[in-house]
Amino acid sequence: SSGSGVAVSANLSAVAVGTETDGSIVCPSSVNGIVGIKPTVGLVSRSGVIPVSHSQDTPGPMARTVADAAALLTALAVADPADAATAGARVEPDYAAFVDPDGLRDARIGAARNLAGFNDRVDRLFDEALDAMRDLGAEIVDPAEIPHTDDLEDPELEVFLYEFKADLEAYLGSYGPTQPRRALAELIAFNEEHIDVEMPFFGQELFEQAAAKGPLTEPVYLEALGTCQRLSRSEGIDVVMDENRLDALVAPTNAPAWRIDYANGDHYVGGNSTPAAVAGYPTVTVP
Repeated sequence: SSGSGVAVSANLSAVAVGTETDGSIVCPSSVNGIVGIKPTVGLVSRSGVIPVSHSQDTPGPMARTVADAAALLTALAVADPADAATAGARVEPDYAAFVDPDGLRDARIGAARNLAGFNDRVDRLFDEALDAMRDLGAEIVDPAEIPHTDDLEDPELEVFLYEFKADLEAYLGSYGPTQPRRALAELIAFNEEHIDVEMPFFGQELFEQAAAKGPLTEPVYLEALGTCQRLSRSEGIDVVMDENRLDALVAPTNAPAWRIDYANGDHYVGGNSTPAAVAGYPTVTVP
């Protein structure tokens, strides 16, 4: 979704569509200073989207204003027979109708302090944002920390590796005889054959790890999926929301934008996309 974020920020388009598995809407939106909405998984159809993980993938709107993003969400949200996850979606007829300047009055907002603390300048902006919410009538519960945020990385990756192989091969197979490569192993071989073009800056370690996984019936996958859902939902976000009677949680989306560095990789020091992404819950980022 980096191109979507840049296009909107540079005024090449009024709105754009991103796709998030864990951070790929909210991160480029944050870095490019725009609004991004990562919807609840199942609100927007994934039909035609190259998959990473059916547990977490969702398209969503990116725009310069909340009103524009909400208007695009109205166009995107629909039940789609081709995506079973949308079968139970409660689609609103007009999301822009909820853009209310007085909407924070009497809302209980929890400050997820354990998702901050990675950059002094970001922490100052976080505190300023909390003050702005108080000025608009919100009651800030501070802190309202989300449990188990440090315990999600390993089971999430396990789920990704299993689901990426299964979901990608199903996606490629849906194209029938017009798709010459239907297995992840075939894509890996193609990349090796064209290594100078396909992988000048990085390898394909995650492809290779995923290709080694078995079917989605394996106990290792099922255990990792259950752990993700339990730690992110019933023992994670749900706990802090219920105990504090919250309407929403707030935290800094990202660190300041970093330079692209092919030698050392992203200089990424912190962000908050993972808990909601793993839970399948929505996230909104604003400049």
